[in-house]
Amino acid sequence: MHLLSASCVRALLFATLLRQALLSFFVSIPDERRKQQPDPSEAGLHRSGAIMLNILRLIIFVCFSGLETVIGLYGETFEIPCNIGAMKAEDIMITKWKYDKGAGLSGDLLVKQKGQDVSISATDEYKGRVSMGANSSLLLSAAKLTDQRTFTCMVVVADIAEYPVNVVIYKTPAGLEISDKADELEIGKLTKLGTCVAKDSNPAANITWLKNSTPLVADGKGISIQASVLVDPVTGLSTTSSTLEFSAKKEDTDAEFTCSTQPTVGTELVSSPATFTVTYSTENIVLQVTAQDPLVEGGNVTLKCLADGNPAPTAFNFHLKGELVKVENADTYTIMNVSRDSTGEYKCSLVDDPTMESSKDITVSYLDINLSPSGNIVEKAGQALDLTLQINASGDSKVTWTKDNVKLDKEPEFTKLTYADSGRYECEVTMGLLSQKDFLELVVEGVPVIRQLSKKRGDDGTHKVLICEVEGSPKPAVSWSINGTLLDESPFVNGKITHKITVVPAVNLTVSCSVSNEFGADSRTINVSSLIEEVRMDKQDQSDDNDQTKVVVGVVVGLLLATVVIGLAYWVYMKKSKQGSWKTGENEDGSSEEEKKLEEKVEENSQKAEV
Repeated sequence: MHLLSASCVRALLFATLLRQALLSFFVSIPDERRKQQPDPSEAGLHRSGAIMLNILRLIIFVCFSGLETVIGLYGETFEIPCNIGAMKAEDIMITKWKYDKGAGLSGDLLVKQKGQDVSISATDEYKGRVSMGANSSLLLSAAKLTDQRTFTCMVVVADIAEYPVNVVIYKTPAGLEISDKADELEIGKLTKLGTCVAKDSNPAANITWLKNSTPLVADGKGISIQASVLVDPVTGLSTTSSTLEFSAKKEDTDAEFTCSTQPTVGTELVSSPATFTVTYSTENIVLQVTAQDPLVEGGNVTLKCLADGNPAPTAFNFHLKGELVKVENADTYTIMNVSRDSTGEYKCSLVDDPTMESSKDITVSYLDINLSPSGNIVEKAGQALDLTLQINASGDSKVTWTKDNVKLDKEPEFTKLTYADSGRYECEVTMGLLSQKDFLELVVEGVPVIRQLSKKRGDDGTHKVLICEVEGSPKPAVSWSINGTLLDESPFVNGKITHKITVVPAVNLTVSCSVSNEFGADSRTINVSSLIEEVRMDKQDQSDDNDQTKVVVGVVVGLLLATVVIGLAYWVYMKKSKQGSWKTGENEDGSSEEEKKLEEKVEENSQKAEV
């Protein structure tokens, strides 16, 4: 037995502890979680565990053998080094390669003496497969599993030295494929899903099953995995087969199942995905209603029965307000030309299980209005008109009124018709998206009446304008008792018309305006002065105004002059009084009484002047 080196001990201890840590982590996962689909971290755990197992085997093999190990790939050429260390090539007398045949026997492969060519002595399985490379290494082509043995490089210098090397041969599986796939999976039933095969590998492949890229772990209930290995007696290569039994759930429909393996050397291999039909009985049924919104009389309604079974049911019963209709090889039924009587509850059920059903309420919206009276009507002025609007609707409605396209604040009322009430009245009733309209074209007729007869002078002052404002319907005819020029006639609106004529009267006149229609007539008069008389009267009025103005101005001027004279006399008087007192030596107080009297006199005159 060879002693283990310190590096081997450390590597072996590290690999063992790492593998134990991974296993402990997996064991710590709750059973309930492991029974479900493992998460991606667990997937990495399983793949890492397989890799660590192979690495551990390799470390044990290398460390316990105490020899250098070389890995060769199956079918390829690999190189086995000769560890001659610091030995110089020119000092080597003989280099020889041999191999361990087992049972304590060895076989020669080739030999090279200093200054001579390589002499190949290999026979049997190594004949034609060996050659010498640089630094005395051995080149071995077409690697086989039987090459997993010890090869020894013997060097003769002053002494004889031997350098044994262990050879390990790896082969990646030829491929992964899922065979013997199930036709379908049934919910709750453990069914063989398929077999994953990894052909011709070394060491034997460790296969992992995955669903939607998540590894599956056998739990003995819903997941069962059985693996087997078959070794080819000729090549020694292993073929691994892994069979998965799976109990599907509804959500496994369209799930992708794959299998994978992680070779000791190389990248991970993954099979092509496989999907399966998951069958299950109907658990839920839903009635779907398709119709225009809102559904109104005359429309169509399509009923669709949706069942979650797989395969889906192909026959349904439709319950149409007491009527039963069976539909086969379809899941829809259309009701044509619905009416308000179609409103009610509708159902669908399975033919195989009538107790499994679904229902929906269908409402057919309707809106009817009746305006009375409506259309074109003619009424007499002064009478009352009873206007009514009746609404028959399946829901709450809103009413708007317009008169001659102008919106009204409320419904029109006609307690006493006037000519202004004439016009086109429209009502619009809305209920959601439904709308109905009706109209009343009202014409109010009656005897024409002259509302006002007036006159005014023209803008240029050379003529008179007579204005006759008339109300009545139909449109009354207007005539004057004097000839004139038609100045204007307003449009006949709401039973009203204004008629204007222009006249130039030479003398004072009495003019009449007459109106009439089929219901009667009316007439009014107005006095019109001649233009000459009006000019004379204007001048006389102007002269009287001038005389009055002159009188007023004279009075004002006279009062102002009187005030000035009185003020001046008072000033002179005061001046003389003061001079006299100076001369006689009298006090100013001695004349105060006279001054007060004078001031009272001046104030009295001032008041008279103002009056």
